Amino acid sequence: MITEVDIHLPLKKADAAEARRKAVAQALQLSPKRVMGMRLLKESIDARRRPICKQLRLLVGVDEPLPPAEQPVRHYAPLADTAKRVVIVGSGPGGLFAALRCLELGLRPIVLERGKDVTARRFDLQPLHLGEFGGVNTESNYCFGEGGAGTFSDGKLFTRATKRGPVMEVYETFVAHGASPQILTDAHPHIGSDRLPDIIKAMRHSILNAGGEVHFETRMCGLLRSADGKRLLGVRSSDGREWPADAVILATGHSARDVYRLLHEEGLLLERKAFAVGVRIEHPQALIDAAQYHLRPGEQRPHGLPAARYALATKIEDRGVHSFCMCPGGHIVPSATAADEVVVNGMSLSQRNSPYANSGFVVTVEPQDTDSFAAEHGVLSGIAYQRALETATSLAGGGQQKAPAQRVQDFLKHRVSATLPTTTYEPGLTPWDLHALLPAQVAWRMQEGLQHFNRKLRGFAGEDALLIGCETRTSSPVRIPRDKETLQHPQLQGLYPCGEGAGFAGGIVSAALDGRRCAEAVAGMQSFA
Repeated sequence: MITEVDIHLPLKKADAAEARRKAVAQALQLSPKRVMGMRLLKESIDARRRPICKQLRLLVGVDEPLPPAEQPVRHYAPLADTAKRVVIVGSGPGGLFAALRCLELGLRPIVLERGKDVTARRFDLQPLHLGEFGGVNTESNYCFGEGGAGTFSDGKLFTRATKRGPVMEVYETFVAHGASPQILTDAHPHIGSDRLPDIIKAMRHSILNAGGEVHFETRMCGLLRSADGKRLLGVRSSDGREWPADAVILATGHSARDVYRLLHEEGLLLERKAFAVGVRIEHPQALIDAAQYHLRPGEQRPHGLPAARYALATKIEDRGVHSFCMCPGGHIVPSATAADEVVVNGMSLSQRNSPYANSGFVVTVEPQDTDSFAAEHGVLSGIAYQRALETATSLAGGGQQKAPAQRVQDFLKHRVSATLPTTTYEPGLTPWDLHALLPAQVAWRMQEGLQHFNRKLRGFAGEDALLIGCETRTSSPVRIPRDKETLQHPQLQGLYPCGEGAGFAGGIVSAALDGRRCAEAVAGMQSFA
């Protein structure tokens, strides 16, 4: 018999095969001698009380050995010369997984990426970490370039979007392209910004080797439409080239604001949607460890435990207040797409060994909250709201990507901080009253949220907590609508809005799933039959 068994073991015993065997035998009420094989399926940490334990789900062979484990492999057969052409705009997770799924379905993906390949992109980010903080490359930055915003923003794969598609297929595709197999069993899988670039390159090579195409520094600036305007025939890039296509998957991410303007100018329907803005909050990682692992004063994090994480959420007068993109052992990075903006985000390396933890600390912004910008900007009022905050943040920081910051205790007392603690944000900080910078409806909810979260997580609003402004790119404030069945834009046949930029995803895995789904919808087009 081969079956799945859940067991619960103390941290010190959890990795020992014999301890696992005894726990499995006890759970199944049989002799340990009958347990002839065990394989880890899922692992998580239970730190709700001491002693800290691990929860393990094992595949178990009773009275028979387990079959050999299969390593995830992805082979993409060469495309036929007659394969239909699918232009994919954007090479983030939505675009890349759409392209890989196209290969599996016999479609030829033509990926157009406004930014540079992942290696060249690294060089454009270096000035932000070497003291040359004045310039922002508007086409190659933390948001634009091969792999999208997630490439240099942590590579977290945890998702609750399990009903949107085959999550394990996404994980296995990452492993087949070089990710650690550990992501297949971790409850909160994470690749790390140091390892993700090589995986992204391997995905590109899969696309090219099968006969697909990837074109960098190729920004879409126009649509090719049929004479009656109802069908998309391809796109035009800023260098004057035209890219004919049987279908176009638009996977440009949440920061390609020129794409929303282009669609609006083309007369295509767009919708306002909720998003969130706020700050990054940074703590010593030891503080988070102590709170989450119930450590005694001076006690170190036990060996074998990862840097502790948290997820906090509440609602204050009909608006959500929550942590976002929490980075244990992480760094805060500058993520603006224009020189006159300051935008902060978080990332971690695979080891998560920074002495600091950070997270977005944000408040929901509903469409009606941006009405003051609607008279001038219409359906793009949310983008105007974001940009107004980003440029004000740049002015408050004093330029060169410096960010305004305030100790949490000073924020609660409405006073500018006399000193600021050490931070991972390399461009530097400027003491500032964030109440004067943030929209009032955001600031007062943040103040209430800090006190609420401090009751849940000891020290969250303590002396060592630091707020750094501003976090504005949590998600797109615009949705590009699509038909629920065909996934095409209701006004333009052949246009498939995809992923986070279209308002249908909220992270690497959900964007990847949406990319796969769009490729499958393209393959099922009636005109392809």
